[in-house]
Formats: sequence, C-alpha cells, structure tokens
Amino acid sequence: MSFAAQFLKEAGEIAARIDTSRVEELAKALAEVREAGGRVFFLGVGGSAGNASHAVNDFRKIAKIECYAPTDNVSELTARTNDEGWSTVFVEWLRTSKLRAEDALFILSVGGGDKERNISANLISAIDLARERGAKVLGIVGKSEGYTAKNGLTVVIPIVNDAHITPHSEAFQAVVWHCLVSHPLVKAAQTKWESSK
Repeated sequence: MSFAAQFLKEAGEIAARIDTSRVEELAKALAEVREAGGRVFFLGVGGSAGNASHAVNDFRKIAKIECYAPTDNVSELTARTNDEGWSTVFVEWLRTSKLRAEDALFILSVGGGDKERNISANLISAIDLARERGAKVLGIVGKSEGYTAKNGLTVVIPIVNDAHITPHSEAFQAVVWHCLVSHPLVKAAQTKWESSK
C-alpha cells in the first residue's frame, strides 16, 4: 500500500471512530453560549492557531456567535510574549476581555496541555481561569490524557497510528468544527455555495 493510501485509510478509520455523542454535546453547548449572549474564544498554537482563525470566521459568519482567536492579534501576542512570557499570553488576553460565565473557551490542540510536564502552559492557565469564572471549556484534541480533555467537554481524535498523531489531530479539528458549524443547533446562516443552486 502506498503512503498516501495508508494515510487516507487511517483518516477513514478515525472518522468512523470519533465519538459522535460528544460532537452532539459540543453543538448543544455552543448553542447555549449563543443563546446566553456569550462569546467563544478559540485557543490554539502552531497549526491549531491557524485552525482557530478559520474557526472564528466560520462561527461568526455561519453560526452568528461572537468569537475571537487571541493569536490573530500578532502585535498583542508578541508584546505579551516578550514582556510577560509565553505561558501567560492567553490568560492575560482573556482577563482583558473580561471572560465571564456566559463565555466559552474552545481549545484546538494536539496534546491539550500537560501540567506535570509543563507543556502548553498557556492553555492550562486559560482553562484554569475559565473554570474559576464558570465559563465553558470545550475542545478538539488528540490526547485523552491531556489537561483539556480532563477539564472540559472535548472530542478526542482517535489515534490509529502513533507516527501521525499531529497531522490527523489538526486535520480532524477542521472536520469536527465544520460538522459543528453545519449542525442544525448551531448553523444560523446559509453558506454561499449551498444557497446558490
């Protein structure tokens, strides 16, 4: 079997194994945030930061939910990193935005953070603030033992090949959030190509 065929076979296996009941719970939670007039803050680093930016577009435009990705503001991100350190960039951004109980964090991450090993401390401190303020913690992650999965309502992308955890996790973040933004509980506006038949 070619590499491409194997990789796509793995993707098919992942799609078949995703816990769809968790996807349904995420859709309900997002609808509740919108109903309460809350905001969704998408947090991710690396490829997940790019996914966060894309997700903000989709959820604002299609779901009519007020959303933000702190990583879209490169000036503030780099100023905070330079002056305060990388571990505080999200939590301080959220404090300035006055994160409240009606809001939600939506974590897009491969590992989801590991407190003991000091991995993704920026996500961990943001999650701790959200829990302190009663905001929802949602996520799509690649590790069931990570901080996000243990402290929020998450969809965990199944691991079918240890050599491809990162690419599959980041690819399926997009698959799952596109499912969510298309979900009847969440979708509030028609998309261009589906409405121009």
